[in-house]
Amino acid sequence: MTYRIALTFEDGATRIIDCRAGEKLLDAAYRQKVNLPMDCSDGVCGTCKCRCEQGSYDLGDDYVDDALTADEAAAGLVLTCQMVPESNCVVAVPVPSSACKVAPAEHGAEAVAVELVSDSTIILTLKLDRPDALGFLPGQYVNLTVPGTGQHRSYSFSSRPGAGEASFLIRNLPDGLMSRWLAEEAKPGARMSFVGPFGSFFLRAVDRPVLMLAGGTGLAPLLSMLEILADEGTDQPVHLIYGVTRPRDLVEIDRIEALAARLPTFSWASCVVDPNGDHVLKGYVTDHLGDEHLHGGDCDIYLCGPPPMVEAVRGFLRDKDVEPANFHYEKFAASDPVPA
Repeated sequence: MTYRIALTFEDGATRIIDCRAGEKLLDAAYRQKVNLPMDCSDGVCGTCKCRCEQGSYDLGDDYVDDALTADEAAAGLVLTCQMVPESNCVVAVPVPSSACKVAPAEHGAEAVAVELVSDSTIILTLKLDRPDALGFLPGQYVNLTVPGTGQHRSYSFSSRPGAGEASFLIRNLPDGLMSRWLAEEAKPGARMSFVGPFGSFFLRAVDRPVLMLAGGTGLAPLLSMLEILADEGTDQPVHLIYGVTRPRDLVEIDRIEALAARLPTFSWASCVVDPNGDHVLKGYVTDHLGDEHLHGGDCDIYLCGPPPMVEAVRGFLRDKDVEPANFHYEKFAASDPVPA
């Protein structure tokens, strides 16, 4: 038996390694050429201290209190030289990936489909050269190179981890470097590459109600999270509010409804800023955030949208005097346009 251990570094890089049953995490990392911080490797110095954010493990009792206090252990801190995973885990490493000799991983793929699903959104689907070599946490992003330019743009996966194809929701900017290539040059079979994964915006263990807030193409990472929740199931309520500017900007509605059919505790609503038209809910996401969604703060919030939306939600929570148990958010802004 082996467990999948996601190592997340302070520079946003992630590396997923395998750990054998009964194997210490430090040994598993070194076996796979990830040089985690260490000195004594005997549970004495504390140099290898990290934080386990998700999963179960055994620390044993062969370390000294000066290396890891009881309070630190209770807070999820671990010594990787003593930690023996007993499930899949997510471990935060408090140094940059370069300090552990972890180089950003580059992945190759070919374009399968480029779909203009609305005036504002393109769905790009890639067939991965080596799906087994790509490990990411639902919610993370990669730097996707624009063919022929040497430049890249950052996009979150909308697909689930482990799939043979990767998909992305890409904002369609008339003068955007990636948008122009997709609209004018991309053809099925075109070669593309990306580096990653990156990011600390990813799905954690679901121990309480979950509130997801998406603005425009910020829906992408939340779809990836929902795919995993639908696969694994949860007894906790999960609610999504998806906001766009105009009704025609709403995308992936059939997919959201299919996820709701697979996950009985999942509910969702969409809202449109444009006051014209016949969409039922009008206004901003914050106009449709009720007390029933906040659970008095006993909830985990995942928010992905443009900076003004993120600040609006933070202000809303502050005005409501609600402090969620966990508030994970990711801001995104439009890429620079192609110079005239």
